Amino acid sequence: MLILSLKEGHDGAIAAVDDGRLLFSLEAEKDSFIRYSGLTAEVFAVAAERLDRQPDVIAMSGWIKGTQATDQPARAGYYGVGGSAISDEAGRFFGKNVRVFSSTHERSHIMTSYGMSAFRRDQPFYSLVWEGNIGSFYRIDEHGEVTHLKEVLNHPGNKYSYGFALADPGYSPHEEFVRFQDAGKQMALAGFAGRGPATPEEQKAVDFILGQRTVITGGLKNRMTDSPFHNIGVESEAYKSLAARLSDAIFDRFHAYAREQLTEGLPLLISGGCGLNCEWNRRWRECGLFPAVFVPPCPNDSGSAIGTAIDAQHFYTGSADLDWDVYAGGAFVEDMEFDPQRYDVRPLAHGEVARYLRDGNIIGWAQGRWEIGPRALGNRSILAAPFTEETTVRLNRIKQRESYRPIAPICLEQDAGRWFGGGVPDPYMLYFSEVRSGDLRAVTHVDGTARTQTVDPAANPGVARLLTAFGELTGFSVLCNTSLNYSGRGFINRTSDLIAYGELHGLDGYVVNDTFVTLRR
Repeated sequence: MLILSLKEGHDGAIAAVDDGRLLFSLEAEKDSFIRYSGLTAEVFAVAAERLDRQPDVIAMSGWIKGTQATDQPARAGYYGVGGSAISDEAGRFFGKNVRVFSSTHERSHIMTSYGMSAFRRDQPFYSLVWEGNIGSFYRIDEHGEVTHLKEVLNHPGNKYSYGFALADPGYSPHEEFVRFQDAGKQMALAGFAGRGPATPEEQKAVDFILGQRTVITGGLKNRMTDSPFHNIGVESEAYKSLAARLSDAIFDRFHAYAREQLTEGLPLLISGGCGLNCEWNRRWRECGLFPAVFVPPCPNDSGSAIGTAIDAQHFYTGSADLDWDVYAGGAFVEDMEFDPQRYDVRPLAHGEVARYLRDGNIIGWAQGRWEIGPRALGNRSILAAPFTEETTVRLNRIKQRESYRPIAPICLEQDAGRWFGGGVPDPYMLYFSEVRSGDLRAVTHVDGTARTQTVDPAANPGVARLLTAFGELTGFSVLCNTSLNYSGRGFINRTSDLIAYGELHGLDGYVVNDTFVTLRR
């Protein structure tokens, strides 16, 4: 059974699943399109080109006819997990009879983590979906049937982001939405705060934000003009402390419910955009309430097309098993040659690249198919040596990011315990871990943690060979790893964009598949 699954709205994507195997997941923002893009004709055309036959099922992830989750539903709509949350009808697709399936956006998140986990599915699970609008726990039985347990907090992701908007003078009260990019910035700033209880002013602001029952928009800011945090500036010490207190308060609400009610000792599946919060993921993993925790590499809406495909497969076949690889995006497009008058071009030798990085150079690295989800995991990356704070400064300048944003490390899985705490493989860069070496200054955040990606050589042999070579030269099989993209756009995926980006922002070299390219001196 070939299932073609489409997710409209922001973080749009198209995924194809054939007899339980993920063929591809193409996200609309990738290939230098605007971040959080909805589906485009380009994505549909690329998906159609990659299919060798017409699908048997068209699966459409439920969404809304408008801009807010409370607007009129499109197909199955946004909310719901029961029988009314799924529709199945006969349809036509380019002249062929097909089944047209739809299930809610809420179910798309649940099924993403359920189908992508490696856990045995003949057992029950707890599921947590926390994203911009949904903040609920569920129980999935041994047959894959979902029961909603409790909405712990409405709009948790939007409320989390709103702390940044409150303090940012550049955020207008006339904005219709909180900004998607603010959550990652707030996660970085919260790391600057010390631990401790909230002050009365902080508690008042936190309680007011979390107490809102309606959709969070810029208009809330006009109701908080008397708050000492209103337009205080996001890099102020007062705001950094508020960011940490708001983060703690949201997690604590969910943790309190889990501690009191989720007592069966079942594994926990996490999805929704809040599943990208590495501090919260670390706390779930270490809280002792669950024997295992799984977060997919695409817990946000970029994984919803996959989740709806899994839901459709489960509906028609009774199986949610999915054979998948994180490198399931589009292949790199070599649409332009490097000018030999300007560049030295030669076959890739990992030892030579390792020496080039050791000597302080920064390169763009593009190999194979792009990784699904928002994190660069070694196929669309900017790489550098991890040893100096000057490297962090330069990387943030290349990325056009704020100076407080940390740079993540990428490390050989078998060596990770030498330099990072936690002791659990993290192939998708989803958890914070303690940095144990003072030599890794470029990847150590102010609170002593890092968002480490661990690399299994079987999963990404090219990056593993580079890390091995760099370790032989320096003693550290660790590099800086940040996403290869223009500011505000998805991963670069063609040579013409790569060259333009590198010349604009000052990259020293490139690896494109099996070729190593450096500037002529």
